[in-house]
Amino acid sequence: MDFKNVAIFVALPFAQRFEFLVLVSFCSQKMGKAPLFLFGVLCLFCIADADYTIYKDPKQPLNKRIKDLMGKMTLEEKIGQMTQIERSVASAEVVKKYFIGSVLSGGGSVPAPQASPEKWIDMVNDFQKGSLSTRLGIPTIYGIDAVHGNNNVYKATIFPHNIGLGATRDPQLVKKIGAATALEVRATGINYAFAPCIAVCRDPRWGRCYESYSEDPMVVRSMTEIISGLQGDIPANSRKGVPYLGGQHKVIVSAKHYVGDGGTTHGINENNTVASMHELLSIHMPAYYDSIIKGVSTIMVSYSSFNGKKMHANRDLITGFLKKTQRFRGFVISDWQGIDRITSPPHANYTYSILAAVNAGIDMVMIPYNYTEFIDGLTFLVKNNFVSMTRINDAVRRILRVKFTMGLFENPLADYSMAKYLGIQEHRELAREAVRKSLVLLKNGKSADKPLLPLSKTAPKILVAGTHADDIGNQCGGWTIEWQGKSGNTTAGTTILTAVRNTVDPKTEVVFSQNPDSGYVKQNNFSYAIVVVGELPYSETMGDSLNLTLAEPSPTIIKNVCGTVKCVVVLVTGRPVVVQPLVDQIDALVAAWLPGSEGQGVADVLFGDYGFSGKLPHTWFKTVDQLPMNVGDRVYDPLYPFGYGLTTNPVKGN
Repeated sequence: MDFKNVAIFVALPFAQRFEFLVLVSFCSQKMGKAPLFLFGVLCLFCIADADYTIYKDPKQPLNKRIKDLMGKMTLEEKIGQMTQIERSVASAEVVKKYFIGSVLSGGGSVPAPQASPEKWIDMVNDFQKGSLSTRLGIPTIYGIDAVHGNNNVYKATIFPHNIGLGATRDPQLVKKIGAATALEVRATGINYAFAPCIAVCRDPRWGRCYESYSEDPMVVRSMTEIISGLQGDIPANSRKGVPYLGGQHKVIVSAKHYVGDGGTTHGINENNTVASMHELLSIHMPAYYDSIIKGVSTIMVSYSSFNGKKMHANRDLITGFLKKTQRFRGFVISDWQGIDRITSPPHANYTYSILAAVNAGIDMVMIPYNYTEFIDGLTFLVKNNFVSMTRINDAVRRILRVKFTMGLFENPLADYSMAKYLGIQEHRELAREAVRKSLVLLKNGKSADKPLLPLSKTAPKILVAGTHADDIGNQCGGWTIEWQGKSGNTTAGTTILTAVRNTVDPKTEVVFSQNPDSGYVKQNNFSYAIVVVGELPYSETMGDSLNLTLAEPSPTIIKNVCGTVKCVVVLVTGRPVVVQPLVDQIDALVAAWLPGSEGQGVADVLFGDYGFSGKLPHTWFKTVDQLPMNVGDRVYDPLYPFGYGLTTNPVKGN
């Protein structure tokens, strides 16, 4: 073996070196040359090659890596990859023993109250070390509901909920929010966000309506730009439908909830969407087309049913339409205990639920607690030919495709240097901009020629009132620190009251009284009042409402204050609510939605530093008897129509 052959040998990939040595050996023997040196080299490199595996080589083609790894995997290891468990039942030992593919934090599930980013990273890396110590070392993915910022995490930037972002009509702003959210998720060592929700809310009685950008599918489609912010922009020449991640500062995401979750009867959460196939494809499906084109890595299935068929068991729409027709190449994940709810009552026949869900095309199951029951059940179903190995291999291939695409095998452990991005000022300024652009001005003055807004910064004495004026928890809404959200001083941010005090002239006296009576208001000679009221935090089914009225004391506060002094009412709600009986008493009315942690954005616009520009993403009804009522309906008689929003100009030197 001469030096020329040695040079060729060194330049070859590991996988081809053995073949080259055999070829050279054969040629040497034919030519009568002694191959002793060659066999020595062969032995040395066989030893070196013992540690080499194709799937661990990032230079190898993606499909070759997947094929190599799958060829080495046992059934037990494959089913482990399909298993996602909650952090409260996870440990490095559990992850190692059961080959767990993914761990998650449910809403409010944290390593410690007010945990630092470093504490989060410690936890995530501990789980990951368990997976890396397995025979094949397949890394886990860690997922979290980052639906308006990294909202489970103390001191994270909390952006407006999706309904407010829909009011901005600004996809590029939403893309920037996606990029900022990705950094704050990575700041805690997490690489998978269960977002965005691309539901089209057709009835505001639904408790998840604030997670929907709009009742209009075109607005929702435009807001899928957030995927490019979270995951990165796919290269221009990349294949459509293939998952993508733009680096270790980005996160994989899950478009949800597939499909029709926003169209249930009476807006009842997890209920039945009754619609023709044409309606499903034209209203609820289009945003999934855009998400797949943008390289979305995963899609989460809805709890709801379509014409009586549970989506978690709907093979036609999951395997038939999503995987085959739309050619989606990422993985499909269930919702939390989603397969349990295939039966009524939930978990009544778990073996059947596993069978129905996996055969429908669900690849990864968010169990999240009783993982051994799932693993044992699916193993039984495979070994007894109820679930084919072809189906198992499809699921695992998709999961591994995402993991390889993420660079997870090369970068399995979280980077502590990312912790600095949590709640940084740049992100708070971005959230403040989003708040400004999300505000919708519904009324300005009791007559058009006498507008109340923008407010004067130099008024001698002003009143700020209401349950939501000085409450960061109310301001952020559900899915904030806890699953349901919580009133009170729950995280870092600026309340609307603090924002008002920051904005007015130092000589202006700002008086705060949460629930003043009319006598108090009369006695104090206020120049004007800002009343901030709304809904208390909720999420999912807890937010379902058949009446959509503001709870007391909000209506009483409005009557006591606005019946006595000029007032602007700022509504902090996750959807349109009943306001028609109160509108005549109100001088100016602003829909602020659920603005998040940066209340300064509200004051920026109230006092004229910026103009109002937001447009209604949902029709504002007069009475709930009109619901569901959406733009384009044959009978359409709203209080404020879809797209409505008065505008004002910034005031210089106010």
